Amino acid sequence: MLVVLVLIGWLHLATLVLTALFGFFALRLFLWDGRKWLALLLYVLLATTIVVGLGYFSKAAYVTLPKIAETTIPAVVEYAERKGLDLPFTDYASLKPLALAWVQTKVANIGTYARGAVFEIASFFIGLVAAASLFLNSKFIMEGDPHAVRGSLYATVSRELALRAITFFRSFSTVIGAQILISAINTAMTSGFLLWNGYPYVPVIVALTFLLGLLPIVGNLMSNTLIIGVGFSISPKVAFAALVFLVVLHKLEYFLNSKIIGDRIKNPMWLTLIGLVVGERLMGLPGMIFAPVVLHYVKVEASRNRADRHAPDDEQA
Repeated sequence: MLVVLVLIGWLHLATLVLTALFGFFALRLFLWDGRKWLALLLYVLLATTIVVGLGYFSKAAYVTLPKIAETTIPAVVEYAERKGLDLPFTDYASLKPLALAWVQTKVANIGTYARGAVFEIASFFIGLVAAASLFLNSKFIMEGDPHAVRGSLYATVSRELALRAITFFRSFSTVIGAQILISAINTAMTSGFLLWNGYPYVPVIVALTFLLGLLPIVGNLMSNTLIIGVGFSISPKVAFAALVFLVVLHKLEYFLNSKIIGDRIKNPMWLTLIGLVVGERLMGLPGMIFAPVVLHYVKVEASRNRADRHAPDDEQA
């Protein structure tokens, strides 16, 4: 299992593995009265809704972002002039050459970015299919396999692998509920702030905030810049309030994760915090998702009665 976790990070397979885990979690959640066909139907509908929603959001952002720039940049420029601050642009038109120069500096790496994007998209869809395949049949040993003689090396290794895979997924299931709660709290707080202060384009901004939040550090900076910039189009006071709100929110995010997830997996706050920080440094956002799962798995695996060499009953599920 240690080798598997290292390979996931080294081979950049976090997206694939997380998609498969989330998909399998959703399928198990949709399973009512053993009706796998109904769970698969709901799963396909959910996956289709997510893909279509991303496409719809992309079109909306393509139309909305230029409007945000046209209203935000003059407000920022006006405030900077009153405060005697020098900016590299004076209006939307003068910003275009700066943006073009930035894009040109990235052209040399466009092949790398494109390959990375294609790899992540492919990993996402492979993970969706893998989750459905595991849901339909997650056994390591097939019926009638002549090599699966009880007590053989093949049967023993298969049983031990199944036991650890089930244990790891149970840890994932235990922690994922807390992570969903964290995401709901952050989204609700940001949405409430935007609505309370009369922000325009709230759906697009909220969606961008969520998506950019998937990018460690840089994503938060980009979403914060967007929210503060749009705040200037309302008033400097709103922009300053947004700055304070976002700083406090993101500073508390680590502690919120540690407290809620720590209580769920019964780990001290300092240990969960270290896991979150190390996971973020190693794998980015997927690493933060994996960190509490791995901590919980290590505790369960290390606490197992070594005399019990049999997988749990749901191995046959």
